[in-house]
Amino acid sequence: MSGRLGEIENRIAATHQLDAVIAAMRGIAASRSREAHERMAGIRAAAATAGAAIGEVLAFTRESALAGDPAAGDPAASNPAARDGAAGGDIGIVVGTEQGFAGALNDALAEEAQRLGGARACHWLLVGSRLVSAAAARGVACAWSAPMAAHPDAIPPLAVRIADALYARLATGERATRVTVLSAQPGEPRLRIAQRALIPFDFTRFQVPARAQPPLVNVAPARLLSGLVEFYVFVELCETLMLAFAAENEARVRAMLAARANVQQRLSDLTQRYRALRQEEITSEIVELSSGGQAARRTAD
Repeated sequence: MSGRLGEIENRIAATHQLDAVIAAMRGIAASRSREAHERMAGIRAAAATAGAAIGEVLAFTRESALAGDPAAGDPAASNPAARDGAAGGDIGIVVGTEQGFAGALNDALAEEAQRLGGARACHWLLVGSRLVSAAAARGVACAWSAPMAAHPDAIPPLAVRIADALYARLATGERATRVTVLSAQPGEPRLRIAQRALIPFDFTRFQVPARAQPPLVNVAPARLLSGLVEFYVFVELCETLMLAFAAENEARVRAMLAARANVQQRLSDLTQRYRALRQEEITSEIVELSSGGQAARRTAD
């Protein structure tokens, strides 16, 4: 009996340690999610500044074209992110996770990629080793992959890597009808996958101001707009990655809450078993003492 009690005591101690680990993982995930949300204000401010600059260049280009300046041309035509591609397969960028304990997030992303791939030909750029594995299990071919960022400071370098990979594919003649980004969205009670179109680049979303005086520019409008569009795409990638990072950690918090509930239930069951065995042991000891006392009295008589 004491051996069984010792075994249960060891299991209870191990379960308490597991509960502490789960609580620590939940705390880390919650902290990272909060930090990611705090970074969003800066990213969106950069997007707003770049968008305002794009509107200024579009206004300048329109005014120059109306004035009959042949050098104005079509500045959007010089940038691969700003024009519609010729007929060809689409490019899909899917942002998953590098680490586990994120629930069904990677499976949902891979399933969505599989659905889109069945509807049209796609070349997939996958972010996150766990996502690559989930996509391979569903037959989604990976044309390029990179590890997902482990902390918010690694988001901008990762966005640069993705943008470089995308532009390299476009520069080598791989014309895409569209480029779409798939990622999980944070702040939702349940997992939600969002799509964002990078190409064709939508210029209509930018406000084109009416100016009495044209802006002073020192570079060709087409070159200036090309650089601004590339920067805006980079900022969009940063925003998508940061939101996906926040969603990943929110999913991890939910997974840790579910895991802790299971651990608490397991701990409760072990405690009940320990108490039952302990009570049986006490009862056995009382019975033995009572039997011994009766035997002693009979001997004395």
